[in-house]
Amino acid sequence: MAAAQPIKVVALCGSLRRASYNRGLVRAATEICNESIKDVQMEYVDISPLPFLNTDLEVNGTYPPEVEGFRQKIRQADSIFFAAPENNYSVSAPLKNAIDWASRPPNVWADKAAAVVTAGGGSPRAQYHLRQIGVFLDLHFINKPEFFLNAFQPPQKFDSDGNLIDADSKERLKQLLFSLRAFTLRLQGKAE
Repeated sequence: MAAAQPIKVVALCGSLRRASYNRGLVRAATEICNESIKDVQMEYVDISPLPFLNTDLEVNGTYPPEVEGFRQKIRQADSIFFAAPENNYSVSAPLKNAIDWASRPPNVWADKAAAVVTAGGGSPRAQYHLRQIGVFLDLHFINKPEFFLNAFQPPQKFDSDGNLIDADSKERLKQLLFSLRAFTLRLQGKAE
């Protein structure tokens, strides 16, 4: 049974590098939604234009234009797809900065479903820190399946442009997206 309106998913990548493996996971997830999950619309939102969080930039309850635009995208989304690289056992600085901007009053993360994926060494620490942050933000992460991809172990997972080419990884990503879809509908009271 399809959702009455498409589920709007905002995809964020904590790596700013163009050919990053985490960004490759976002591209692959978007392709999977377009090809296989017709009632889910995924939109990648670039976090690189966001200034560093500085409350001096908040004026009379408003934020700089790039922050306002970002917050509006999050506000309009039904769920969030995070590609979270690990930096120093935690989430990357660009991703944490984006999270912090969208948490400023009013918190636009609240009551949204979320999923997180990680490429690289396959470490879960960034994901677990992101899940802890989500508790405070009232952001609800799916529990299963978890998706950690060790991009450095054979077989080759990505091409030289950072595109996901491993069929098994694509299938695992697809299962995660179906789980995110189902959880989003359940949170909205539209369980199948």
